[in-house]
Amino acid sequence: MIQKIDHIGIAVTSLDEAIPFYEKALGLKCQHVETVVSQKVKTAFFHVGEVHIELLEPTDPDSPVAKFLAKNGPGVHHIAFAADDVAIQLNQAKEAGCRLINESPIDGAGGKKVAFLHPKSTFGVLTEFCSEK
Repeated sequence: MIQKIDHIGIAVTSLDEAIPFYEKALGLKCQHVETVVSQKVKTAFFHVGEVHIELLEPTDPDSPVAKFLAKNGPGVHHIAFAADDVAIQLNQAKEAGCRLINESPIDGAGGKKVAFLHPKSTFGVLTEFCSEK
């Protein structure tokens, strides 16, 4: 079962350039920066109430975020829903006809298990499910 919106992922070309905007212009505080090897990104998280903003900087030119930036430029990359169980949410989405990017959960930022639905089956929005390990 989906619990809430966990975070909104925003693709950026440089965390060093983006973090100061969120801190100085918006008054938010960067909670932590982390490299997620499985996704080939470096992330920075900001808390906004119960929702987080996740900045995503590619660490490899062949990463999904690098490809997104090349095609679209910086901006909203995905929306993530906190779920009780990512595998159950994936199965429900698959049974509803959604195209899965991940057939099973993988390791994500913040020590979470994550999985993505392809935007071609979610009205153009890259959708992530995440849960605590």
